[in-house]
This record gives sequence, C-alpha cells and structure tokens, in this order.
Amino acid sequence: MRTDRTFTMLKPDSVEKGNIGAIVDKINAAGFRIVAMKLTHMTSQDAQEFYAVHSERPFYGELVEYMTRGPVVAAILEKDNAVADFRTLIGATNPADAAEGTIRKLYAASMGENAVHGSDSDENAAIEGAFHFSGREMF
Repeated sequence: MRTDRTFTMLKPDSVEKGNIGAIVDKINAAGFRIVAMKLTHMTSQDAQEFYAVHSERPFYGELVEYMTRGPVVAAILEKDNAVADFRTLIGATNPADAAEGTIRKLYAASMGENAVHGSDSDENAAIEGAFHFSGREMF
C-alpha cells in the first residue's frame, strides 16, 4: 500500500557542513511538506537498532560510528508518492553516480558520508518515522 509520507535524516556530515538550510530548501522546492522535524543526537544503541538490517554487513560498525559522531536532523515528509519521489530527489547512494541536482550529488562527500537518509519503502518509512517521532510530534 502506498502512503504519502516518508522519513529522512540529514546525516552528521550535512549538519557539520552547515547544509541543513540548503537541503531543507530543496525538499520544500520539490513539493514536500514537513510534518515532523527535529535536531537530535543518536546514541550507539539508537544507531545499532535503526540500522539493524545492516548488522551483518562489513560497513555496519563504521555506519554506527558515523551516525553517532554528531547531531542529525530527523524529519517526516508528506507528498503524493513520497517514498519514490524522495529517493529520486536524494539520488544514488554513491554521489559519483547521483544525477545532477540531487541532494547527494550536491552535498555528499562519498558513499560512506552520503549526506542524507531516505526510506526505501512505505513500510520502512512508517517504521523509521515511528522510531524518531511520537504521534504528538507529527502535524
């Protein structure tokens, strides 16, 4: 079932480089409505749980370390076809392969520091959004 919401996180490198405003501007310009947003700092336990799907992968430890090195901006976005449209807006995981004008092409340094997370399915968008936000925090 398709929903009209997706989840994103502006990763620590985006926050460190001062790219929050520019990335949020691109999100707004693409027609997304922000229904929840906060600056937060994931603990190691948070990152391990959030990225548990990758726990057997060789990059898992580096991913957890990266995601906990500084604050992130978590957000729930709303728009028709939100998950697919947001995946298009952020671009390929490897910024070298990302289309021109996408968030990762503009703001990511590498596959490891790729600026932004975007849910890959409607189901994961709901799970990931609920991980970071209570119902009272969504508008």
